[in-house]
Amino acid sequence: MKIEQIYTGCLAQGAYYIVSEGEAAIIDPLREIKPYTDRLTKDGVALKYIFETHFHADFVSGHLDLSKATGAPIVYGPTAQPAFDSTVATDGQVFNIGKVTITALHTPGHTMESTTYLLKDESGKDVAIFSGDTLFLGDVGRPDLAQKAASMTQEDLAGMLYDSLTQKIMPLADDVTVYPAHGAGSACGKNMQKETVDTLGNQKRTNYALNQPDKASFIQAVTEGLSAPPGYFGMNVAMNKLGYESFDAVMAKGKTALSPNAFESAAEETGALILDTRNSGAFSQGFIPNSINIGLKGDFAPWVGAMIVDVKQPLLLVVEDDTIEEAITRLSRVGFDNVIGYLDGGFEAWKKEGKETDTVDRITAADFAARINEQSTIIDVRKDGEYAAEHVDGAYHRPLALINEWIKDINPEEHFFVHCAGGYRSMIAASILQARGYRNFSEVDGGYNAIAKTEVPKTDFVCQTKVLK
Repeated sequence: MKIEQIYTGCLAQGAYYIVSEGEAAIIDPLREIKPYTDRLTKDGVALKYIFETHFHADFVSGHLDLSKATGAPIVYGPTAQPAFDSTVATDGQVFNIGKVTITALHTPGHTMESTTYLLKDESGKDVAIFSGDTLFLGDVGRPDLAQKAASMTQEDLAGMLYDSLTQKIMPLADDVTVYPAHGAGSACGKNMQKETVDTLGNQKRTNYALNQPDKASFIQAVTEGLSAPPGYFGMNVAMNKLGYESFDAVMAKGKTALSPNAFESAAEETGALILDTRNSGAFSQGFIPNSINIGLKGDFAPWVGAMIVDVKQPLLLVVEDDTIEEAITRLSRVGFDNVIGYLDGGFEAWKKEGKETDTVDRITAADFAARINEQSTIIDVRKDGEYAAEHVDGAYHRPLALINEWIKDINPEEHFFVHCAGGYRSMIAASILQARGYRNFSEVDGGYNAIAKTEVPKTDFVCQTKVLK
């Protein structure tokens, strides 16, 4: 028997590959299936089952393309109602893979169909659970994502999650290995550990959710402090449940190379958003007006989902070198399938045609330190925890994810500074600000990491309720 975790860092997502006696199972595959089919061919094994722990919200699974390519059936847990052929398991149903078995344990709470798969070895001993979003390391799945679909409150779902954990998972032996669907960085939980594999015994000792004294305390603990889920989550659930265009078709359409003139015409005729995936430094020095910068070398796909939201939005890409396939792949993982082409020759080709360009006023941390004073407006777009740990004295905390809420409070006549931790997120903010007509700011290269090395006054958390106007 072989168990392999295939972890994708930018999505903090774990897929799983299990092999026994010439047969294989894959749990929660990503959108592009070639890595899986290549692995099956290399190992000389047949894919017997594709297991889905639930209808994922944060990424589009590769279950449909993988099933079509291999003939393997797709398995969901009880109550799932996908719009395509699949096997909907009963609670406790056993599936054989070579000499091992996988048992479907219905564990609703994160979603109604959420299922944990229990792996037993040749002797029938419990070896591992593939817990999906039911149990994370250090956390449990948030119970607010499926409440509308289930016509239940998040408290109702949290109560179901408590029952699932205490009745189905906690009774298992401490030496059982926990393989979750996500790790730290995923928006599907709030307190995940950086590790991606652990024993159930250690989770029983260290996971805050598993150490609540009673059901009421559990419900309160797992529902407090939940931030609003990214807007694209609901659309990803729909794609996973209803179906989607094949990955190969998405790739073929997106790889349409457009000359600068054709690119410009496409933007005007289709209303496509121009997504520039170059690094923040290159973008700041020159870009196509009104384009949005989300660098490919970073948490690209999650930030695209958070900033653009509508997965059906037509996209035109500006990429560096030979990264077009990577960009399309990573967009497709979160359901952004409507890439209609990319700029052939990149931004350099656009400049050579003499077309209009724009720049961002990016300054160094030293310049920032020299220019600020007590009247300076400083906007920190980092997350809550980062800001709370330490920030520039007097800086406003305005998380990037909430830019559509706070942008209206900016006085367009008053200069301000904007920074994040290193420059990635602040350049996203800068590109959105300029696309919406704000030009009265300077973005700090290197972000707080660089600012912290200067003599700029700093402070720990202070609640700020001032307005920007």
